[in-house]
Amino acid sequence: MAAPADPSPMSAPVLDADALLDDPAIRIVVCCGSGGVGKTTTAAALGVRAAERGRKVVVLTIDPARRLAQSMGIDSLDNVPRRVPGIEGEGGGELHAMMLDMKRTFDEVVEAHTDAERARAILENPFYQSLSAGFAGTQEYMAMEKLGQLRARDEWDLIIVDTPPSRSALDFLDAPKRLGSFLDGKFIKVLMAPAKMGGRAGMKFLNVGMSMMTGTLGKLLGGQLLRDVQTFVAAMDTMFGGFRTRADATYTLLQAPGTAFLVVATPERDALREAAYFVERLAAEDMPLAGLVLNRVHGSEAARLSAEHALAAAENLDGVGIVDQTTGKAGLREPADRSDAPSEAAAPDTTPDPAEHTDHEDHTSHIDQLTAGLLRLHAERMQVVAREQRTRDRFTALHPEVAVTEVAALPGDVHDLEGLRAIGHRLATGSAPA
Repeated sequence: MAAPADPSPMSAPVLDADALLDDPAIRIVVCCGSGGVGKTTTAAALGVRAAERGRKVVVLTIDPARRLAQSMGIDSLDNVPRRVPGIEGEGGGELHAMMLDMKRTFDEVVEAHTDAERARAILENPFYQSLSAGFAGTQEYMAMEKLGQLRARDEWDLIIVDTPPSRSALDFLDAPKRLGSFLDGKFIKVLMAPAKMGGRAGMKFLNVGMSMMTGTLGKLLGGQLLRDVQTFVAAMDTMFGGFRTRADATYTLLQAPGTAFLVVATPERDALREAAYFVERLAAEDMPLAGLVLNRVHGSEAARLSAEHALAAAENLDGVGIVDQTTGKAGLREPADRSDAPSEAAAPDTTPDPAEHTDHEDHTSHIDQLTAGLLRLHAERMQVVAREQRTRDRFTALHPEVAVTEVAALPGDVHDLEGLRAIGHRLATGSAPA
């Protein structure tokens, strides 16, 4: 019979983000995780911090949101790395940023690996235009292509990649293999066969050996689309091997010691479940994992006041109140009868004004309501803190070897370099939320 699990929380090793950014052997940092956890902001904040610590950095983002460009002081980001102004630091570091243009990257690959005439035929082909703009997995593969291009230029000593927002965080890793499977598939090989045989022999093969297949496909896809596909495949024939070779090379690059993966998650059950799955997949693929960035963590400077005590105090205020108001005001309403008191005619009128009593009571009641409301808000915050801690403890119990750094939740969105610096500081220090 198995021993019961230890219910006590486990402490994970701390991720030293500055040591990672300062290591000259680390040339690529890949930020990955499920959608909406802050990968883009994390990648940008790491880029700012690394540049201000002396490294020459380029951040490749896949997020089309314009707020990132605005936070870096750039009008817009496109497929060309652009220098980010306002970077401070004594080490001569630089920060460049770019946003992946999937179709433009595909076009660049075609133009770089075939002659001008064939490139023009491919770029003008309707099937290619559809493929380059929206084929499943194209964005992930083109992100890999762009990463390979940036690394080959050797212009930057650190490349930070923000992986594409996708239904599954694993798509980025699967893209090279998926494209290779597509290019090696039976459908592509059949369509390539006539072009490989050439001339009349190819047409005879197409007309005789493929008549049933092309007839069926023609009905499903339309005759013109089928001809566009065949023309595209014939023009791309010489490039298919290059696609596969570069995909394999980039995949190998991701496994190299100079690459580090950072899994980004929020302290929520679904996000950490996806993070755990990703950690396991990285290990299975021999990808070097640096650690987990736990983003938007909540905390309180009044953590000693538990949720239970806060709720009890709020209920007390809503009921009879912490202060006995009736006893506290009795002396004002009934002054003591003293024998040496001045006569009624000579004595000043000290009888409280009923209107003043009403105002005082209303003011006290209003303060009590505000205090009770604040106590309930604090109780809710402490419940969130406790839930997040339990969720993190479950992840740590499953993966005690994964180094973790926490990033405290900010009160608003990041909209400038100062905001990115604040995130970078939290990444580096693992600061406790406040």
